[in-house]
Amino acid sequence: MTSLRSLLASGVALWALAAAEARAGGPVKVEFLGMEAPRTVEDMARAYSAARVKYTYADGREEIVALDWHPLYANRDRLGTNVYEAGRLFDAWGVGLVDPDGDPVIAETPDGTTILEAGDLTTPAGEPVRFQVVQWEYDWILEDGSNARRREGWYRRMPMSANLNWLAQDPSTGRLRVARQQFVDFAPVGGLWIACAATRTPWNTHLLGEEDYDLFDRKKVDASLRGLTELYFRGQRAAHPYDYGFPVEIAAGPDGRTRVVKHRVMGRASWEVAAVAPDGRTVYYGDDGRYTGLFMFVADRPGDLSAGTLYAAKWVQTRAEGGGEAELRWIRLGHGTDAEVAGLARRERFSGRESTIFEFADGPAEGFTAIQAGTKKPEYVRLRPGKERAAAFLETRRYAALLGATTEFNKMEDVDFDPVRRRVFIAMSRIEGGMLEGDGGPRDDIRLPRNGAGAVYELETAGGVRDTEGRPIASDWVAVRMRAIPALTGRDLPAPDALGNRADPERVAEPDNLAMAPSIRTLFVYEDSGRHTNNFLWAYNLETGKLARIASVPAGAETSGSFVVEDWNGYAYITLNYQHAGEALGKRKLPPELLSALQEALDPRIAEVGYLGPLPAFTGR
Repeated sequence: MTSLRSLLASGVALWALAAAEARAGGPVKVEFLGMEAPRTVEDMARAYSAARVKYTYADGREEIVALDWHPLYANRDRLGTNVYEAGRLFDAWGVGLVDPDGDPVIAETPDGTTILEAGDLTTPAGEPVRFQVVQWEYDWILEDGSNARRREGWYRRMPMSANLNWLAQDPSTGRLRVARQQFVDFAPVGGLWIACAATRTPWNTHLLGEEDYDLFDRKKVDASLRGLTELYFRGQRAAHPYDYGFPVEIAAGPDGRTRVVKHRVMGRASWEVAAVAPDGRTVYYGDDGRYTGLFMFVADRPGDLSAGTLYAAKWVQTRAEGGGEAELRWIRLGHGTDAEVAGLARRERFSGRESTIFEFADGPAEGFTAIQAGTKKPEYVRLRPGKERAAAFLETRRYAALLGATTEFNKMEDVDFDPVRRRVFIAMSRIEGGMLEGDGGPRDDIRLPRNGAGAVYELETAGGVRDTEGRPIASDWVAVRMRAIPALTGRDLPAPDALGNRADPERVAEPDNLAMAPSIRTLFVYEDSGRHTNNFLWAYNLETGKLARIASVPAGAETSGSFVVEDWNGYAYITLNYQHAGEALGKRKLPPELLSALQEALDPRIAEVGYLGPLPAFTGR
């Protein structure tokens, strides 16, 4: 083993010794030592970590390591031989888009991030390489600083993009850099809608969710699609609403070439994410927005999401306090394949003028059912004859509500798993809207007190479960109970504090993304909160119940890019991006002097992709 003397002589940091020893034996305990919330304008305007990590080894040794945040690149950077900026948006032919002023359209919203195995790939200098996929969620600000969605003559939604990065590791220090960058081509699947969170599948692919907010709204759908029709397709074809709102899988070959598939059989909704359980078959979703549902997909075969059965949950409440608790019942929506649903999508229509799947009434009417599924107000719908399969996979939310599933969840976000205790974790940013008792919707399955700071829920799973019609569900990962985790339940403040926080800054607020590190029994919780002036990244130990703040991002920005590498050549990494810095600060109740100082210090056009680490490997279990 390399001696401490030689390590010091070569200039390698002390923690590199711990990393080398981790490869040999590994820690028996890893504890995150949290940091204080930022209080100065300088700290509130930047991304950073002042946390530490304590490693305890079998022989009783302890090692405390600084947890540093390192940016890899910003949205406006050009990496390697790229002629375009990292956050640039494109048309279907790979030509960079420009705004009405002739400036480049550059997204400020790096979100879902995964790191994929790349075999024995190395750089010319011999550095090990893995592929990193980073997707861009939406575009919110133009080069002149104006709100892109409010510019007259511009488009409500943009066609989005993703980077495939060749991530190189320095063998001596563990530091990472992007050695090469290319863009993922979404033209074969008709382009990419709002790209939110992502997970890595057990078979080493990137799986993201398309957030289909506006395409459900009969009043907004046509206007929302103009950005794709006129910008992405250059008017050569019309964008179709039933081509968006699906889980999207990206595979990278050894040469970096990507293959993209939209899994239409997995259903269409406003997917924050689709996450595959350790069995390689069972998938849970975060369905983002208002009046959303909890959905589960069970693939016919492990490692293949192209065929399977789709289910929706019914919440049977057993407790209201502390974020609530319920038993779950599963309603079968249908079984199909990607090819079958693609055929349905080509035949069906949905616009502000027509729907070939549902009939809509303006109010209560005979033969129509009142539902609320992703809309501000209840709708009165009737399924057209013979449209059950089309409804199940193309109008998944509405069909679930029609069959009696619960569509009252609010801002349901990211999903991850605990393979040891066989649990599912789901973030709920805000307990509001349909989750409140007496919310005014046509159903009232969820009846909870308001908590704008939200909660992370734990779902207990089991095998041998049957659906509501008595048919067996072919999975041992079927959620049967759901409860809010007390330590990950936020707390609203009665009035804003001196820094403008409207939720307790010592607790999680509006949890968004999740990342699980099973070997150290730690769940990482990423915030996207309007109730914290600065959003934080938290580490929560499932065994000790300890919660530690481990990073902060610029005021108004959200934390994103949730992913953990537990061991890459003896090093561990926690990915952390930030997006839309400074957004909506003027709407927050900040002291005027603080607001002015932050607006002066922040550049809302800048967003960064980065990571926490390198750390000694997480190899505790």
